Order: sequence, then structure tokens, then C-alpha cells
Amino acid sequence: MAPAQGSAQTLIGTLAQAWRVLIGRQIAGRGLTVFPDDVFLVSYPRSGNTWARFLLGNLIYPNDSVTFSNVESRIPEIYFNCDRFLRQLPRPRMLKSHECFQPHYPRVIYMVRDPRDVAVSFYHHNVKARNIADDYPVASFVPRFIAAEFDRKFGSWRDNVLSWTVLRKDAPRFLMLRYEDMKQDPIQALTKVVDFLERNSFRKINFSAEALQRAIDLSSPERMRALEKQEAGRWVLTKGTRSDKPFVRSAISGVWKSQLSADSVAAIESAWGDLMQSLGYELVSTRTAASVEPASVRGLRS
Repeated sequence: MAPAQGSAQTLIGTLAQAWRVLIGRQIAGRGLTVFPDDVFLVSYPRSGNTWARFLLGNLIYPNDSVTFSNVESRIPEIYFNCDRFLRQLPRPRMLKSHECFQPHYPRVIYMVRDPRDVAVSFYHHNVKARNIADDYPVASFVPRFIAAEFDRKFGSWRDNVLSWTVLRKDAPRFLMLRYEDMKQDPIQALTKVVDFLERNSFRKINFSAEALQRAIDLSSPERMRALEKQEAGRWVLTKGTRSDKPFVRSAISGVWKSQLSADSVAAIESAWGDLMQSLGYELVSTRTAASVEPASVRGLRS
């Protein structure tokens, strides 16, 4: 491309962005307007964030259950909604993000998941999105997952997790939840979230045993899969993707044990073993972890 042509395209792109801002159609993303009473639900992609949105949405809005059709008006994702729309939502807001550490996020609930399961989920997500073919080898995908080739803007799993757990781990306005603990005891996990929200002056939430169980039942994988079949064509994350591949898959922990080869497991553990151990994930490979995280990240699991 000639320099003049490239400059012209850059100018056109800049003018187009300025026009979107002017008419209120600029996607929020990193340019989101952040209010001091906001709560951000943050995770690396494919770490259970959508499930958490259903759980919390069904708890916060007890009179109208969450679906894929309305989740973007309850706990919206910042990458698919314009800033003007998000500014008009009732406050305090809860917003979904996948960003690495953002110092201007006032309150953060951070979800972390075993990266071996994240790798499997990410693989199937990319098949569904037609980024890779059905027969693309998982063994070939894993090194690219470790290198963050498919979502560079969020860094690698290690980059994302470390950025939040190291910089915010002791902050009163930060809560870390493990996906695996949430699956094992969702009532305890939701109780922690409600306590966190109440300490941080979020709206009043009914966390009776009945309310907690209702939120869990309405957010079950079975119900979410049924809703996906009905509403996939209307939800931004599934619209235009393969209808024969579900967005909500098994929703269980430890699926990597049957879907990753020993070499793939070893590659993930060699890249991130120390951090995984500090978060309570047991290593199974006999290889020694190649990367050593700072001692400050150890003991992060509460």
C-alpha cells in the first residue's frame, strides 16, 4: 500500500470514529465512561463469565429472569454496547470486561479458571466462530493459546490473571473467585459476592436461601443451553456463529483431562505452572515449570 493511500485510509478511519462518537454509536470498550459506583465482572475469556452474569443477574433482578435476549441490559459487555447506551443504564451498574488491569475500575469481581480447561473451551469457541476448522488439531491450538494469538488485546491467561491478582489482591474493593469453587458450592460463592457488593454500597440484594437457589436454578447449564437454542440468533456473541456448535458446552471442571494430550498439558503447566499452583491448581506433568512467578503471587487463593 502506498504511503498516501495508507494516510488517506487512516484519516477516513479517524473521521468515522469521530462521527460514531458524535452520534453516540461508539462502542464503549476501553473508552468506556466509568462511574465511581460501577462494579466490573472481569475474567480472561472462556472462564465462566457468562454463567456468572446469569447467576448475578438472576440474583439482582429477582422479578425477571435473565436470558440471552436481555443480559446485555442487565450486566452488559463493554465490547458490544455503545458508551451512550451504557451511560443511560440505572446506577450502580455491573459491567462485563476481559481487560487486563485497569486502575480506573473502582470495584472488581475477578473470575479465574484452570487454564487447561480454558484452553479446551477456547478451542471449541474458535471452532464455533469459524476461526479454525473442525479438524484443526488441539495439539496445534494449545501453543497458539499460550501465545495469546486469538485474543492479543487481553494478553495471555498468565498476563491477565497476574495483572489483577498482583495489583489488587489485598484491596477491599477486589474479590477473586475461582470457577471451580463456584461450581462446587455456588451458594457459598454467591454469598461472598453479595457480602462484597453490600460492603461496597451496591444496591440491596435479597440473599435468602430461596433467592440464592432460584438464581442457581435459573442459571443451570441445561436452562442456558435451552435458552441458547431459542435466542442464539439474537445475541451478539452467538449471532452469525455456527448453530451446530453450542456456546454453552459441558460447563464442568476438569474436562481437560479427557481432551488434552499429555504434551499439551505439559506445555501449559511449563508456561504457567507456578501461577497455577499459587491459585490452587494441581500440576500433573512431570516436567519442571519453565517460568517462575514472583513470590508475591503465591498464596493468592483465599
